[in-house]
Amino acid sequence: MAELDKGRLFGRSRRKNAAGARQKFYSVYVTPEEQVQLEARAAVREVTVPRLLFESAMVADVETDTDRKAAIVEMFEVRRLLASIANNANQLARFANTEGAFPAEAESIITEYRAIVPRLSAAIETLADA
Repeated sequence: MAELDKGRLFGRSRRKNAAGARQKFYSVYVTPEEQVQLEARAAVREVTVPRLLFESAMVADVETDTDRKAAIVEMFEVRRLLASIANNANQLARFANTEGAFPAEAESIITEYRAIVPRLSAAIETLADA
């Protein structure tokens, strides 16, 4: 009986054969630099490049650059909205200081602020999980 390689978990670097064979084949083109990086990462984990790619892609919480960019765009939008709300609050404070009365519109500013903060928190959490 062949002795298992002590460096590999279960002695295999490639995936187990599928019953009935796999039905779909994907081809991925990479640059020479990307090829070196993929092969190095696969070698460190003692798996083949196709297995590395497959297992990396099948992780449930995969985050792409597109996901990260969307979260950043959301943060910029929230920042713009908060700047607008801050500007309105400054105008209301200036009015209150000069007229000696606090305008009724001030309550709407607080409502807007409270609606924006959860969006900001969600965007920050998305980026923090990256």
